[in-house]
Amino acid sequence: MGSYDALLVVSFGGPEGPDDVMPFLENVVRGRGVPRERLLEVEAHYQRFGGVSPINRQCRELIEAIRPHVDLPIYWGNRNWHPFLADTLRQMAADGVRRAAAFITSAYSSYSSCRQYLDDIARARAEVPGAPEVVRLRHYFDHPAFIAAFADHTAEAIGRLPAELRDRARLVFTAHSIPLSMAAGASPWRNGYEVQLRRVAGLVADRVGRTQWDLVWQSRSGPPHVPWLEPDVCDHLRALAKEGVAAVVLVPIGFVTDHMEVVYDLDVEAADVARELGIALTRAATAGTHPRFAEMVADLLAEPEPVNCPDLCCPAPARPGRP
Repeated sequence: MGSYDALLVVSFGGPEGPDDVMPFLENVVRGRGVPRERLLEVEAHYQRFGGVSPINRQCRELIEAIRPHVDLPIYWGNRNWHPFLADTLRQMAADGVRRAAAFITSAYSSYSSCRQYLDDIARARAEVPGAPEVVRLRHYFDHPAFIAAFADHTAEAIGRLPAELRDRARLVFTAHSIPLSMAAGASPWRNGYEVQLRRVAGLVADRVGRTQWDLVWQSRSGPPHVPWLEPDVCDHLRALAKEGVAAVVLVPIGFVTDHMEVVYDLDVEAADVARELGIALTRAATAGTHPRFAEMVADLLAEPEPVNCPDLCCPAPARPGRP
């Protein structure tokens, strides 16, 4: 485990009851000028599922799956809900942890999927006297174990289709849409977010023996006048229906564990659209607690320490009221 004396699993966080939802959403959008009406709309999505996001449960399960492979104490801290990063770092400091490796449950380069996590870790460390040093483990989007997890889940999803549709089903890979300005600045070589996702999609498709696939986007939340990555998954389903596509397998490669964006935007909204269009639809699971994915964390810990990202990598997008 190198020079680390603990592993810190860092995740987005999510509400675990009806009363948690609005405070959680306010944490997520703080400083972004999101209208109250939009928050109420998203709150309704969570309340449809009892105010509980699956992400915290899946993080707990992932930690238990990792534990047999890692000879280190494991801590867990979230950006937007309990257990908050600062509280976790405070406990780590009290336990005598001095240097921790951070495994972030986000595999790609962009401000929202990487830089913001690093900023929040730095902010939490600044709040905690004697906080341990935290070293982020490398991006793992193209790690063979990550690809294997999605390939297995994709094959399983294909198998849920009627037998006569399996060979004709279109693979449609999805990821969270982001503003074009954010996408352009992702990673040191620019446009890294989309480049990385396309690489993963191609590797997974190859593993399941498919040559035809699409990468589309979901969960857009910005104002209409700001351009984001397109096409939206629901719009793409309508286009596929016009082409005569009879079956689709959605593969949410942009998500390590289930978020509300997966269970609502795909399992509810996209599923409703597919039903209206007469398309047979299945959805592959996220990497979750796939055994290879859990083992991958030990592989990352055994690698040489990653080089820090350049300071100008994945810059924060312009916000209302921010220069």
